Amino acid sequence: MIRVHRIASIPADGIGPEVIAAGLEVLEAVAARDGGFRLEVTPFDWGSAYYRKHGRMMPADGLAKLEGLDAIYFGAVGAPDLPDDITLWGLRLAICQGFDQFANIRPTRILPGIESPLRHAGPGDLDWLIVRENSEGEYAGVGGRAHRGLPEEVGMEVAVFTRAGVERIMRFAFEQAARRERRHLTVVTKSNAQRHGMVMWDEIAVSTATEFPQVTWDKELVDAMTMRMVKRPASIDTVVATNLHADILSDLAAALAGSLGIAPTGNVDPTRRRPSMFEPIHGSAFDITGKGIANPVASFWTASLMLGHLGEDAAAARLMAAVERVCADGVLTPDLGGKATTAEVTRAVVEAVRGAN
Repeated sequence: MIRVHRIASIPADGIGPEVIAAGLEVLEAVAARDGGFRLEVTPFDWGSAYYRKHGRMMPADGLAKLEGLDAIYFGAVGAPDLPDDITLWGLRLAICQGFDQFANIRPTRILPGIESPLRHAGPGDLDWLIVRENSEGEYAGVGGRAHRGLPEEVGMEVAVFTRAGVERIMRFAFEQAARRERRHLTVVTKSNAQRHGMVMWDEIAVSTATEFPQVTWDKELVDAMTMRMVKRPASIDTVVATNLHADILSDLAAALAGSLGIAPTGNVDPTRRRPSMFEPIHGSAFDITGKGIANPVASFWTASLMLGHLGEDAAAARLMAAVERVCADGVLTPDLGGKATTAEVTRAVVEAVRGAN
């Protein structure tokens, strides 16, 4: 019997529609090549264009429309004419927090054929998994503003850390590290300066580590971690950090691997109570929208993460093998120093998938 996975497609803004269309084309080829499953895709036109028509980024019953699906394939959100807090909180964060997708996973490695800005780094020297707490911390939305427009105006952004929230992301990170070959986790905080929430993170790391004797671990302050990523990339395997810290570190990681255009992410509910959401991290990139040069590799890698989450491990591996083969052959978009278009990279990956053993 053929397995059916029901997927929501939310291309949203900027280059989102271009890379998600490319990803769906590749996913169709992967499903056809595998033969054991198919994807039933439901498109949603939510995003900034929807906001201009309706005054909101998605309908009031948007989460209910997504609730029964198996996964969400998301493009990018944001537009130059709309405040970022409206677009982000109105769609992406509304889904992440509404579905309690508390674990954000961001794998990073240097793919064959792609040159890292790090002079001596090549494939194998940088192979990381960054686990980002995705539901609270600095992005909890707690705070406010008072005396707007006056000299004494105050803006407060409160970082919220709960024991339950930190314990679950810490345990998830140790579990991910235990599945990887090196079985090593680095816990990133800023507990020398932030003496409440970050110290609690440190304490919970110590207690959680006792449950995973097979995993070695160390601790790093976030500012020192940026230097370690640049100077000693091979010393890093799995990383866990707060919402804000991991957001920043993962963009640095993508740049060190060659480009934001190749970086994937998954917003995951490990309990599988509700659908998880998978997206490239490059953003809406309006400066190249419509030019046909957006790098679709991030959307392909994201699609591979989604397939793995759906239990299609062989298909996920086949897709990544095809992506690596195309990159190694030098079929690269301009952000990676190549001359290929989005369509040309997509066509090459589709052909590699169809020819895979």
